[in-house]
Amino acid sequence: MSESVDSLLAILGSHAPWVALTGAGISSASGIPTYRDHKGTWLGSQPIQHEEFISEPSKRQRYWSRSALGWPRVGGAQPNDSHTALVKLEQAGLLTGVITQNVDRLHQRAGSQRVIDLHGRLDQVKCLGCGHVITREAIQNWIEIHNELPNTSALTLRPDGDADLPGHYVADFKVPQCEKCGGVVMPEVVFFGGTVPGRVVDECYQMIDAAEGMLVVGSSLSVYSGLRFCRYTVGQGKPLIILNQGQTRADDLCTRKFSSSPFKLMAQCADAVLTNGQEPLHG
Repeated sequence: MSESVDSLLAILGSHAPWVALTGAGISSASGIPTYRDHKGTWLGSQPIQHEEFISEPSKRQRYWSRSALGWPRVGGAQPNDSHTALVKLEQAGLLTGVITQNVDRLHQRAGSQRVIDLHGRLDQVKCLGCGHVITREAIQNWIEIHNELPNTSALTLRPDGDADLPGHYVADFKVPQCEKCGGVVMPEVVFFGGTVPGRVVDECYQMIDAAEGMLVVGSSLSVYSGLRFCRYTVGQGKPLIILNQGQTRADDLCTRKFSSSPFKLMAQCADAVLTNGQEPLHG
């Protein structure tokens, strides 16, 4: 079947409004690495699990030492054309909102008005003891004062502000603590093995209920937290459209898949919608 701007426009116009579910692929053009390649193969080392971070000081040391070098890339990343395209579709009334599996906040920075951060946000850090919240930037300042960071030019950066480091550097790393109570601090993200809060899941279902279909953009749907929303959408008899270069776990569920330059296609589609002066849709 044709993967043209016209074919995507026809689908978007026939079932509007949509809700978008986005994954790491949408942020790769902003310089943030993805966890998997186009075939779904895992890249790099395994991430720290939720329970490991909470219970093992050495794991927290590993996390923060690597994050200290990876965070600047995430913190300084800028939205790309794909983020902007979703903003345009929202402005045109074709999109009710975005559910993102990413923690980089690039949708918000691009101008999207309704965004659910399914896995949290990397730019905030919370004390597990007293609940005090501080910015990741403030944590970075503390880290740089209390540690001698190596040159990052020869290091391999990983997704979500991670980086590969030599063992001796990790062992000597001073870990940040809560400035209020001295407790354990953790980024406000859902680590692997963690659970998405029920209120966030419910909010996602409500957003899907208010839409006429779902667009999956840049996700392999390898984790259940995103796949379940695809199943829920299809279970309601609503169309599921996938824009992703590689295979996904919902390929057998979707109504249509666009895999040839999907991000470019979406950007061209959004520009065409605004150029044609389409009236906002309501539904």
